[in-house]
Amino acid sequence: MAKYARGFLDFVNASPSPFHAVEECSKRLLAGGFVKIRETDPWHLKQSGKYFFTRNRSTIFAFVVGGKYVPGNGFNIIGAHTDSPCLKLKPKSATSSASLLQVGVQLYGGGLWYTWFDRDLSLAGRVIVRKGKALEHRLVDVNKPLMNIPSLAIHLDRTQNEAFKPNLEHHLKPVLASALKAQLGREHDNDDHHEPLLAELAAQLSCSPADIADFELCLYDHQKATLGGVKQEFIYSARLDNLMSSYCALTALLESADTSLAEEENVRVAALFDNEEVGSESQQGAASSMTADFLHRIAKAVAPAASGADAAQHAEIAFRKSFLVSADMAHAWHPNHTDKHEANHRPRMHGGPSLKHNANQRYATNAVTSFLMKELARRNNVPVQEFCVRNDSPCGSTIGPILSAACGIRTVDLGIPQFAMHSIRETCGVDDADHAVNLFKAFFAQFTKLDQELVVE
Repeated sequence: MAKYARGFLDFVNASPSPFHAVEECSKRLLAGGFVKIRETDPWHLKQSGKYFFTRNRSTIFAFVVGGKYVPGNGFNIIGAHTDSPCLKLKPKSATSSASLLQVGVQLYGGGLWYTWFDRDLSLAGRVIVRKGKALEHRLVDVNKPLMNIPSLAIHLDRTQNEAFKPNLEHHLKPVLASALKAQLGREHDNDDHHEPLLAELAAQLSCSPADIADFELCLYDHQKATLGGVKQEFIYSARLDNLMSSYCALTALLESADTSLAEEENVRVAALFDNEEVGSESQQGAASSMTADFLHRIAKAVAPAASGADAAQHAEIAFRKSFLVSADMAHAWHPNHTDKHEANHRPRMHGGPSLKHNANQRYATNAVTSFLMKELARRNNVPVQEFCVRNDSPCGSTIGPILSAACGIRTVDLGIPQFAMHSIRETCGVDDADHAVNLFKAFFAQFTKLDQELVVE
């Protein structure tokens, strides 16, 4: 049962930033016979074609056009996100104290920031590099322990075990280098960023520090993802939320790309967005016009298209025939905090993906969408569970309600149960990676006919 869990380890270890995650997805899609297209070019698509495009190099849409697709038919979409809570370098990161060089960071998303202390931190993201008069977009992964955020010794504050409340501006400044060591071999002056940091980036990029025009870099835990537990039944990893869902969606699309494709009437889509952790309101986020634009464009780009009044309504008709699986991680029943879980909705690790419910529309699941997914799972022997929060507990949200409201698409929210969501190190069950991929493969290959058979008006 560890096939997909082991595949995920390779994926997440190659994806320390959303930019790297999209790059890794692109490599796998190209190897799988998908054709890269661009939003800035005209699209000329064909039935049974396999395509993908990116936006901001941090969001990626991959899709397969059914062999019997005609404009006005629906879209079977699995949506996830490429970003995770992290620390990002400030535009002017240079700071120092106590003869040490430190870097200033911004908080991205709602992380469990105390888990970032005393970890070996590295740096990854995108860099804009000057090359003559031109500018190049480059990815960088330092991929070695570069800095850390030291805790205060218990001897200097014995209250920390009772109430550890770091100041998120002053206490989350990673230590980069000793000031004295940093002076050795100093060649360049830069008021915004420490020279040793720029020198390290330049070495990784085989350029001069002076050639670095700008960057968007995030810190990450240098410890690699791995299988753990006495029976190797757990995945210990950073960024499970939500690279696990992204991996499962992409893998399912790749492995089902040719399954029953000749008879497929819909378009199969894996849509992996950036910026979910900060509300999705960005050019490349789920709250943008990206999804609606994409659906409208497909309805016009696959020949032959009908003409006249009906052609103008193809996208709107397609929205109502479509179905979205909003795939985002779920909360597993915690053995040390059992009172935090609603008594009848306690997802177990290895028990399969959880259908996520919320009467206040923090999740988009309803009776129809829940029924369809449960029936699909039943027919494919995939276990599923159900989750909702206690009435005295807050509830997170996903891209599901955002896309459902914006496009009028039927939506179900589900996710793999995990521990320590938004920690620098998270845990989920090995079996659930297999369960999720198998359910998503069935969704792509079988859902169109299942929906036609069981559609509820």
